[in-house]
Amino acid sequence: MKPKYDAIHSIMKKILLINANPVKGSFCEALADRYQSGAIQSGAQCVRINLIDLQFDPILKNGYHKRMDLEPDLLRVQQEILTADHLVFVYPNWWSTYPALLKGFIDRTFLPGFAFRYRDNSPFWDKLLKGKSARILVTMDSPRWYYSLFNKKPGHNSLRIGVLQFSGIHPVHITSFSPIKSSTEKQRNQWLSSAEQLGRKEGRG
Repeated sequence: MKPKYDAIHSIMKKILLINANPVKGSFCEALADRYQSGAIQSGAQCVRINLIDLQFDPILKNGYHKRMDLEPDLLRVQQEILTADHLVFVYPNWWSTYPALLKGFIDRTFLPGFAFRYRDNSPFWDKLLKGKSARILVTMDSPRWYYSLFNKKPGHNSLRIGVLQFSGIHPVHITSFSPIKSSTEKQRNQWLSSAEQLGRKEGRG
């Protein structure tokens, strides 16, 4: 029976779910809960990480001139990223982009030699995280049309294009939930159901 179990386990989709909202009990946390529930229902393996629970220095103190040793939590997350098929980021839109906690996590984790590698004497680079896909779940107070038309989606573009696609992750889909501040309980429940449905869908395929 063991070989049969190993075969099933080997094809089980692995999702890494990263909650980047530093506030406990937030709506982002509820969205992450429901997405994870849907993914597990679909038969996927869904590893959940709350960045606020990790122990690491979010400041890349020497830039990329001198390598900082990675804390055990970051080494563990890097391994989870490498073995994941699908990455999910959940965060609130603050000042048109993502929280400093997520920026610090990216600076410390998506490093040269891990996420990408520059080529000598070339403007091109190697994308080291190819073969993975991603979903971004974002809560916002501003309406989506306003964020797109007037703000030009800086947070969405930064994470999707500047980080994930730069590292070879494709496709990257974004789902925005807004406006949060004027939403009703009925609307929030609908959004939570949508997150669960996404988890079920992406856990299967």
